[in-house]
Amino acid sequence: MFAITKQTGQAMAMPDVCKVPAPPGPPIPTPFSNIGMTPSANPVTQKIMIAGAPALTKASKINPSQGDQPGVAGGLVSGKIMGPVEFVMGSTKVKFEGNPAVFMGNTTKQNDGNAVGADTMPSQEKVMIMS
Repeated sequence: MFAITKQTGQAMAMPDVCKVPAPPGPPIPTPFSNIGMTPSANPVTQKIMIAGAPALTKASKINPSQGDQPGVAGGLVSGKIMGPVEFVMGSTKVKFEGNPAVFMGNTTKQNDGNAVGADTMPSQEKVMIMS
């Protein structure tokens, strides 16, 4: 699949179950979608550019994620909203600057582990990583 860069791309998870206040009762667990946009990722490669943008690796984190802001009482697992997106897997054969390269379809932990998702939108369509 396509290598992920800092150009426009996104990782998405659904459901990101967060607690929504419901006065006077206890907070209500409510599912939200959680989206992380690759332009806000760090750290990225310093020397490797793909289609003019730095590449992302398994060490990259997308912070903040968006979409779960109404769940102000926090996620059921993480206790946070807008937590970082982390890549769970990377390429087993391709490394960028010593870290596994990440590509479209890789599994992600979103909102600091509150939801499991994947990179769903390519940031470029020229370089593919097949392993």
